[in-house]
Formats: sequence, structure tokens, C-alpha cells
Amino acid sequence: MVKRRTFLKSAGAMALAGAVTAEEAAAQPYRGTLKKSLYYSMLPKDLSVENKFVLAKRVGFDGIEVPTLETQADVAEFAAASKKADLPIHSIMNSRHWKYPFSSPDAETVKMGMEGMEMSLRNAKALGAEVVLLVPGVVDTATSYSDCYVRSQKNIRELMPLAEELKIAVAIENVWNKFLLSPLEFAKYVDEIDSPYFRAYFDCGNIALYGFPHDWIRTLGKRTVRFHIKGFNVKEKTFTNILDGTIDWKEVRKAISDIGYSGWVNAELGGGDEAYLRDVALRMDKIFRGET
Repeated sequence: MVKRRTFLKSAGAMALAGAVTAEEAAAQPYRGTLKKSLYYSMLPKDLSVENKFVLAKRVGFDGIEVPTLETQADVAEFAAASKKADLPIHSIMNSRHWKYPFSSPDAETVKMGMEGMEMSLRNAKALGAEVVLLVPGVVDTATSYSDCYVRSQKNIRELMPLAEELKIAVAIENVWNKFLLSPLEFAKYVDEIDSPYFRAYFDCGNIALYGFPHDWIRTLGKRTVRFHIKGFNVKEKTFTNILDGTIDWKEVRKAISDIGYSGWVNAELGGGDEAYLRDVALRMDKIFRGET
């Protein structure tokens, strides 16, 4: 297994070998094939699992991200729905990381969190997904920043042998958890685990209040294995639909191109009906084509 540091050094050398000027880069077409996905909770709650998948496919999505499934019956139902709709499940969003954070000082809380991640990894293997999203820790009144850093990394390292055995990436997301507040620190945190199965899951909307998504994307570079997108209005400090708000989506798309990313881009928004979901898919198309 190639270690992450070796991989990143090779990737960096290749990047330097193929470097171009800013003017040349601006004139080049966008690189990478981007695939549209949405999070499962965006689909109408009154539909069956199968009909939710069918609807997502009908309105223009290529794949879906789903939460942790607690039972084998749920796994079987989602697998059947995915096959029926021809809509692959590409990622699992771990459902326990807020209630049972890896950074907790309480051993039982951490145990529950670890069990949730193990379940999520096995979900991913059974459903053909390649990634499990993890919020690595939470800084709060009971957990200092340094404790969050040390505890979360310790528990992630204990989890990585299973991830490597199953060949499923654990991808940490930037969220409003008062942790990993700069792109340099985020990159360092990922590199220190030193596994090709430990990656970044970057959310463009979550960073807009205190950073620029395109800057983070270029800094994280090849570490990024998935993207979440949602809009954000910096002036009003509110989340918005994609293309609304103040995010420069043309710069985001250019940054994604610059790091040579190909793969899934996942909408994570509030839910809605068929017309709303179709509109979200069309908005994503505009970003992918650089029309924003």
C-alpha cells in the first residue's frame, strides 16, 4: 500500500512538471469529469425508499449519498432501490459523529462513535460506496482545541486498519465545529494520519463565512475525495440555494479543475419537491460547465 506522504510527493512533482502560467490556465477548458449527487434527506419524506431513488434519477442526479443504515434490512432495501433506479450510492454520511464525537473525554461516548463508524464502513462496503464522511471532532466547553486534535486523531488511527482492509476512504468534513479552521491545518491533520484511505471531504458552503472555497480547494488539492456544495450569503450569514448567496462558483469550478479532480459533487440542501430538485440539478450543471 502506497503511503500518503509518498503519494503526495509524487503528485506534487507531477504538478510542478505540468505547471502553467495563470493566463494559460485561464484559457484552458475545465478539467475533470464531475458527477451530480444529492444527499438522501433532500428527497420528499412521504415517498418510499425506492421511489426516492427513482425520483432522484428522474430529475437528473447521477448518484446519492445516504446516512448510516442501522439494520441489515435497511441495507438490503437501499441496495435494491439503488439497483432499481440505476442510481449508485457513492458515499455514506456517518450519523453518529455529532452525538458521539471522537473528541469526547467520555470513553463510552467514543465507543458509540467508533461503533457508528464501523457500521458506516461496512454499509459502504455492502452498498458499493467508496467513502464514509466523518466529522472528526467537536471543540466545546468540555473539549479544548488541543484535546480535540489529539483525541480525534488517536481514535481515527484505531479505525484506519478496518478502513484499509475494506478499502473504504474515511473523509473528514469541514463543518461549524470550531475545529480545523484553516486550510493549512486541515491538510496537516490529514497528512499526519498517513494513509491513502484517510482523505478530505470539502464543503464549499461551510467555509464561506471565514474563508474562500477556492483557496481551500487548492490547498487541500489531491487530499480531497468528495465535495459538498450549498450556497451561503456572507453578508446575511445564512445558507442559500446553490448559485444564490455570495460564493464565486466560477472560481470554485476553476479550483476544482486546477487540482485535477474527477468524481462526485454532492448537493447538501434542504428538501423539496420534484420541481425544486430538478432546479438544483440544473444549477449544478451550470457550475460544472463554468457558466456562473
